[in-house]
Amino acid sequence: MTTQTGGDLIAQMLKKEGVDTVFGIIDGTYVQLTAAFKKHGIRLVSPRHESSAAHMAGAYARTTGRLGVCIASNGPGVANVLPGVATENGEGNRVLLITSWRRTGIINPDRGGTFQYFNQVGAIKPIAKWSGAAEEFSRIPEIMRRAFRISHEGRPGMVHVTVPEDVINTPSDEKIPPLTEPAQYRLTTPLQPAPALVKRAADMLEKAKMPMIQAGSGVLHAGASEELAMVAELIQAPVTTSWGGRSSIDERRAVSMPLMHTEMVDKIRNESDVVLALGTRFGETDWWGKAPYWAKPEDQNLIHVDCDAQIIGLNKPVALGIQSDARAFLSDLAAELKSRNLDRTGSPQEARVQAYHKAKTENGEAAIMFMSAVEVPLHTFQIPVICQEVFDDDAIIVIDGGNTAVWGTSFHQIRTPGAHLMTYKLGMLGAGIGQALGAQLAHPDRQVYTIIGDGAMGFHMQEIETAVRNRLPVIFLVAVDKQWGMVKFSQGMALNPEGMMEKRILPTPETINTDFGEIAFDKLAQAMGAHGERVSQKEDLKPALERAMKSGKCAVIHVDVDPVEHIWAPGFETFKAMHQEPAG
Repeated sequence: MTTQTGGDLIAQMLKKEGVDTVFGIIDGTYVQLTAAFKKHGIRLVSPRHESSAAHMAGAYARTTGRLGVCIASNGPGVANVLPGVATENGEGNRVLLITSWRRTGIINPDRGGTFQYFNQVGAIKPIAKWSGAAEEFSRIPEIMRRAFRISHEGRPGMVHVTVPEDVINTPSDEKIPPLTEPAQYRLTTPLQPAPALVKRAADMLEKAKMPMIQAGSGVLHAGASEELAMVAELIQAPVTTSWGGRSSIDERRAVSMPLMHTEMVDKIRNESDVVLALGTRFGETDWWGKAPYWAKPEDQNLIHVDCDAQIIGLNKPVALGIQSDARAFLSDLAAELKSRNLDRTGSPQEARVQAYHKAKTENGEAAIMFMSAVEVPLHTFQIPVICQEVFDDDAIIVIDGGNTAVWGTSFHQIRTPGAHLMTYKLGMLGAGIGQALGAQLAHPDRQVYTIIGDGAMGFHMQEIETAVRNRLPVIFLVAVDKQWGMVKFSQGMALNPEGMMEKRILPTPETINTDFGEIAFDKLAQAMGAHGERVSQKEDLKPALERAMKSGKCAVIHVDVDPVEHIWAPGFETFKAMHQEPAG
């Protein structure tokens, strides 16, 4: 009779799901699982912190459309991964977390005084899509299948399976049925829309005088950017996005209206008579879909498409709800519209799109000219602008931080859909470091770079060594202002607004714990074997980037930005208003 461990059984099931990479730190409590990875051709990539493993898996999932997998060991390993679970689940990334648990007989419930034990299933359940345990060898296939099934149903998110260490590591001679293929226990094709509903949507859009499209992260998860652009151009509808859906469309296209053009975005959302919303919840950062930022429901018909029926009409009333994968719906809609020989050449809809395109182009150019007139050695806004001159259009950019993220997203133009990562939903500082490494592992043939604040870099800067060890040529540009910039600004405006307007920054005694000491990130990188440089002048940044790329290895560029200009990031009033309940 043959025997096998629970760890080997789990690895076999991962292999059948097409998993080729797992992120996590090794530990004796699941040694037979990690040994089985090698046996079944699954690569294990180990960061220096479990949260980084979750972020790496999240970026791997987001940029490939596949299941990301990470592991964490019982007790402290699971405690360490919790921030990553909350973040990647919040961002809606399809990730499976596998954890070890203490041996059977002393868990669930705890006998009292148990070492490295807590209720891992219960702790993760509120911050994940699903959390469960396989406490017996014979139940591993059932529980793993449930996790795979739930991970592919509805909105993506984090699922968790924990298995006792003795079940993972001890050989068992229990007979279990042969492992089944994924198609035998879950849907493996995208959810298709009802044809009649596609026709109704086409009718509404064809008749619309001023249609628009609101694209959420569901477009990215479905890989539907090409179909989105096709439909938008067929009906000549401007496209706005949620924060999470920011990289759904090439922003150079005439139909694209990027988020930073706030006034025009609000105008589009108010004047449109028909809205096609794709994979979006109309959440807080979309003003819950309410007036005065959107037209009132009686003045605007909403077609809401989502793979999760619970989202449709959740925050904004619908005229037509369609449960479908975004790509499947857009593909069918495009075919239906083309069959009607719809021609918007010279139409009022085309004129409207072109007028907005002209205005956004002029606004963008004016913003760069205005900021360029600020006389400081190096301004934060210059980092994304110069980076886009150096890196390829399909380079993957990760943006992380407070004000650094605001400057980065405001002055970076999306040119390749899906090539922009950020924790828009949770705003988790430091997550971008692991996300950059995960993206590079998923796309070894593409450039990956990160614009990150010095506060955010301080959370997981040890992962530079992970990049070096795994030969990942990620480039980190650390915007150093030696302060919690966003907090320092908001403190100043709350505690002494008159002083802020007069001085533009409050001195240290007037703020609360907002200042940092010196960290030479370039020297820190060099100490870990990476390429490191320090830049404090605008004209030195591009040559430093070129040398970093030429080094062929992980590089860190310490960028000293002007601390006063840094805290005056754009959009403060808009961001503040988002935390208030809209009137409509």
